Amino acid sequence: MARLENLNLSQQVTNELGKAIIVGDYNTETGLPTEAQLCEVYGISRTAVREAVKMLAAKGLISSRPRQGIRVESAENWNLYDTSVLKWLLESSPSLYVLKEFLQVRLAIEPQAAALAARKGDQAAIAEIKIALDKMQAAAEEPEGVMHEPDLAFHTAILHASGNRFFYQLRDFIRTALHVSIQHTTPAKGNKKAIAEEHFKVYNAIASGDPERAKNMMTYMIDEAMAFIEKEIADKEAAQ
Repeated sequence: MARLENLNLSQQVTNELGKAIIVGDYNTETGLPTEAQLCEVYGISRTAVREAVKMLAAKGLISSRPRQGIRVESAENWNLYDTSVLKWLLESSPSLYVLKEFLQVRLAIEPQAAALAARKGDQAAIAEIKIALDKMQAAAEEPEGVMHEPDLAFHTAILHASGNRFFYQLRDFIRTALHVSIQHTTPAKGNKKAIAEEHFKVYNAIASGDPERAKNMMTYMIDEAMAFIEKEIADKEAAQ
């Protein structure tokens, strides 16, 4: 039980410190408080602090070396594919800029994944895309229908249907960032039926075995989201 309690406390401290590093409360210049200070601030044992330090180090946010203490790493060393790091980034104030970078990653991966899915023609995998699409379309017909989860499932299913194991390994990264980007872009589009129709066009191209059209339809959908985010960034910068 003590081990479990320590782990839970460590996860809480990891979350708090991770967010603080992301927003710049702790940086390469200031470093982190000492182990003893962290114990005092959070009221936890050295064991729990050390567990938190290990978790943050695994995420690339800090490094800890004997006689050198705990060092905060620069942003380029952070593991951006770690879902916790990505979540903290997306929840921080410059999240629009992070979303833009994420959309750039999506443009590099998802259109190609859609093309591969169309070319591969794995009917079982394509059926999973259809299941997610059906749920999106059903939600679009209901005034209170929620498309969020089936939307995530749709994009994840395409990664799987591509047959590319490296693409599919990115599913947690895609889901975490897409979860936030949907919240930004879906309200702007407003019309759930139009959103479902865009996804149908991607599915239809894949199911028809048309790689080029699948690639183009997915590119168009992500480009729309990119245009919205870029406008929000421009408006924000103009207001400063």
